[in-house]
Amino acid sequence: MKTDDDKKLQSVDNADTFLTTNTGVRISDTDNSLKAGERGPTLLEDFHLREKMTHFDHERIPERVVHARGSAAHGTFRAYGNVSHLTKAGFLKEGVETPVFVRFSTVVGFRGSADTVRDVRGFATKFYTQEGNYDLVGNNMPPFFIQDAIKFPDLVHAVKPEPHNEMPQASAAHDNFWDFISLTPESMHMILWVLSDRALPRSYHNMEGFGVHTFRLINEQGESHFVKFHWKPVAGMASLVWDETQKIAGKDPDFNRKQLWESIEQGNYPEYELGIQVIEEKDEFMFDFDLLDATKLWPEELVPVQLIGKMTLDRNPDNFFAETEQVAFHPGHVVPGIDVTNDPLLQGRLFSYVDTQLLRLGGPNFQEIPINRPVAPVHNNQRDGHMRQTVNNDKQNRTNYFPNSLNNSSPRPATAAEGGYVHHQEKVEGHKIRKRSESFNDHYTQARLFYNSMTKPEQKHIMEAFVFELGKVEHLHVREAMINHVAQVDLALAVAVADSVGVDFDEAAWKASLKDAAHHVADKVTGALSDKKSVTDSPALSIDKNKKEHIKGRKVAVLLAEGFDHEAYQQVKAMLEQGNAKAETVSTKLGKVKAANGQEVEVKHTFATTASVVYDAVFVPGGEKSVQKLQQMGKALQFIEEAYQHHKPLAASGEGVGLMQECRLKGASFADSGLKSDKGVVTLRGTDWSDFTEAYRKAIGQHRHWDRPIEGVPA
Repeated sequence: MKTDDDKKLQSVDNADTFLTTNTGVRISDTDNSLKAGERGPTLLEDFHLREKMTHFDHERIPERVVHARGSAAHGTFRAYGNVSHLTKAGFLKEGVETPVFVRFSTVVGFRGSADTVRDVRGFATKFYTQEGNYDLVGNNMPPFFIQDAIKFPDLVHAVKPEPHNEMPQASAAHDNFWDFISLTPESMHMILWVLSDRALPRSYHNMEGFGVHTFRLINEQGESHFVKFHWKPVAGMASLVWDETQKIAGKDPDFNRKQLWESIEQGNYPEYELGIQVIEEKDEFMFDFDLLDATKLWPEELVPVQLIGKMTLDRNPDNFFAETEQVAFHPGHVVPGIDVTNDPLLQGRLFSYVDTQLLRLGGPNFQEIPINRPVAPVHNNQRDGHMRQTVNNDKQNRTNYFPNSLNNSSPRPATAAEGGYVHHQEKVEGHKIRKRSESFNDHYTQARLFYNSMTKPEQKHIMEAFVFELGKVEHLHVREAMINHVAQVDLALAVAVADSVGVDFDEAAWKASLKDAAHHVADKVTGALSDKKSVTDSPALSIDKNKKEHIKGRKVAVLLAEGFDHEAYQQVKAMLEQGNAKAETVSTKLGKVKAANGQEVEVKHTFATTASVVYDAVFVPGGEKSVQKLQQMGKALQFIEEAYQHHKPLAASGEGVGLMQECRLKGASFADSGLKSDKGVVTLRGTDWSDFTEAYRKAIGQHRHWDRPIEGVPA
């Protein structure tokens, strides 16, 4: 006999169970916010959006629901002053310096997760301007997974650890996430980014940042231009490789956090240039993408990036909790000259972020926490509330309302001429509707653009990432659905992934049938937009195609033991320091180690406490006694071999070349005499230090050497 509980469980499992609000009202659409017209602004009266988002925002106490693991730094932004014709924002006028606080973060993992997981990285900047705080809240990838904020709780629920066992941590490689993605084709562009090298940044100062959404710039005349914001790292882009990230997570889970902290402490300040892409209002519909679609980017070949200022991070937080944990960002914190658009993902964020801070930081006074406090004066009639910091002198001025006659209606609103914020007067009309614009329906063109813009090694990494992620998915139908999506991006990629994840994919049949509904939609939309501006290749999207040949911030392991060649050590150390890179000695034990000439150096790490994965390059100086000692250590040989397998630059001099030769460096050749440089391996038998150090500097500047014939090594 069935109990009442059994009946309840049966009803839950029933396929005809309807989705409702928390008050039991059945919901007809949970994929689209209520808007004024298909491309219009989201309406505040959308009770379903507000309830869904409010519940989601309040699910974690006190850790952030997403972006929980963060690192931050103080700095200064200096404007170049070349955009006065586009915006009246005061902090963008020539020569103006503005204090900033930047928080970098992973998205999925909890506070205790590792830095190097495959994930999107947050890149949020708070500008403490004289006109009020401005928050540029972005990521290290320009598109996003979804087009409408109402889907954000679903996305995060899907990617977080599965609710029945709270696994896996800080990883998307599980059934729930890929089930959601397989049913959400709008995510395909972002998925290609997440499975690329962009999701494995070497360091925060080798990472681009993007505002994601389309915003508006407003000038003194009230004219509006659409804009996207970019952060371009002065040190250039660089990534880790997948095998490396997994090992670093065990060896040094604070890898990126530590690198940021140590760089600033050493005076090697991370720098970024702020860039903008600008589209005139009259050109809003000229492109093969919708400007309001957050799953799309603006190809730089169509809309060039104009650099408008430079940010330097030069001070670490004084207290992690008080600053990094309590900083509160909000995309609606804008200043005169910057405004929002009707992007439905942005519109939902404008509600969600404040709601989240109310829970995390204890109430409506979170702006009074020192790290959030503006430098601009604050005057309003708000009082009380949890954790109130401001003590208003209400004995002298007892009015806390407007208008008032007892205090001459002070504080009063400011006119535009007085610096008052005025929203752009955009004409809005349309029926109240839960529907997405047809111009949002092309989900594969930009995914294809991104993949086609990668180099062969970068494409290989994407394929391997698909194999890893889908290889963790237990349900065959989910893997099959994903292969069909991948096929619409690149057929050869789909064939390779399918073969590795146990999916029987008939390439010929797929070509012939074209039965996938999303494919037909994509074809239809692509055809409709065939007269629009478009590109099929965008070199700006590739890390590999945009290398900067310098070594700033790179860390090199110098393997040595007693009796090493001190001159070789000094020559390489001097070259590295000249390029703002760092040499760290690795030996058999801590303490001082004596060179063949009697000089001593401090050993920073041992083979027991560090590994090749936390370094950008390796150098083995000569010295017969030193090399003999290292030859007896399997860990020293493993250190070199692993660095080689991860495509890192290697160098050796004198007897150190012999040690290098003993390692399994497939395809590398060594010189019998003089200088030799091959596939990022630089060796010197003689004493031509100038040529040697220059060749090694160039090899380090390349960061990775993909031309090595390495098979079977995950990268």
